[in-house]
Amino acid sequence: MRLPCPRGPMSSAATARLRCAPDDVAAGPVPAATGLPVLHDEDLQLTLWICYELSYRGFDDVDAGWEHAPMITGLRRQLEHRWVNGLRDLVTPTAVEPDAVPRALADLVRADEGPPLAKFLQRRASDAQFREFVTHRSVYHLKEADPHSWAIPRLSGAAKAALIEIQADEYGQGRLERMHSELFRATMRALGLDDGYGTYVDRVPAVTLAVSNLMSLFGFHRRWLGATLGHLAAFEMTSSLPNRRYGNGLRRLGGDPTATRFYDEHVEADAVHEQIAAHDLCGSFARENPAAAGDVLFGAACGLAVEAEFGRTLLAHWEAGRTSLRLVDAGAEGFQGGDPELVQRAEAVAGIDDLAVR
Repeated sequence: MRLPCPRGPMSSAATARLRCAPDDVAAGPVPAATGLPVLHDEDLQLTLWICYELSYRGFDDVDAGWEHAPMITGLRRQLEHRWVNGLRDLVTPTAVEPDAVPRALADLVRADEGPPLAKFLQRRASDAQFREFVTHRSVYHLKEADPHSWAIPRLSGAAKAALIEIQADEYGQGRLERMHSELFRATMRALGLDDGYGTYVDRVPAVTLAVSNLMSLFGFHRRWLGATLGHLAAFEMTSSLPNRRYGNGLRRLGGDPTATRFYDEHVEADAVHEQIAAHDLCGSFARENPAAAGDVLFGAACGLAVEAEFGRTLLAHWEAGRTSLRLVDAGAEGFQGGDPELVQRAEAVAGIDDLAVR
């Protein structure tokens, strides 16, 4: 994976520095907030995604020594402050008694009125729209479970055992062909998409990056351990029915069992994970860490809110007859048109099969 094309002053400055040798120069102050909603701030979300990705698999054109360099840690800290403030504008933290956490999670999920993205994909989506949906999801699903795994060494007792039980399923019980990320690769290949890690980052908008960045924000910090677990619980508790619809939608479009297996697997697995996540994981954690019980609900609520905005964004574009992917223009500001390498990369990304709707 190579560094993505920048989308503004922060990502431009960051990518320029990352192409050099690592140094100990601290990060300067970031530009003032643009006034855009944090979920749709392209420059902020891309820059954060780059900072986080250095601690996952990194970039082939970036020295691994940058991961903990002062520029990256300082930049990430400033952007995370803005990111958390934006999340608190979306979600109001709620106090909850530790013993009430599983029920509160169930109530939160039951009250969620997210957009009908799964129904649309099941009943109405065209082949091109379903491929766009898979393209968006590739940013997370190709590293599925990794952000939540940061929590494993920070837990103990029943909560740790519960998380490992869930994660073991996500990683296919140690069998490569059953790993959920590998099942998603098979879906991508069946749809004629490139299954390379990070291939489509330049094509997805800020709100797609925000879905991934939320997990990374919580996963990277012990401060947000409860939020990580709450996010995972909400993810598992709202997954089974949508995945049934995704699978049925793909079958409607002619998808074979290999193409739909990723979704079919989640229908069964997440129905089991739902109870483990709410009671054994979050319930046990809250009882052992009563001061963090509210964080569990905050993480769950943030996950639902960000997913809802992601769904609304895709549906708004499709209902208007537009692609939900970014239209990569090699001459656009932010792609540094004077850099031949970046222009060539932007043109190549823009030509991906019939995803390049112009």
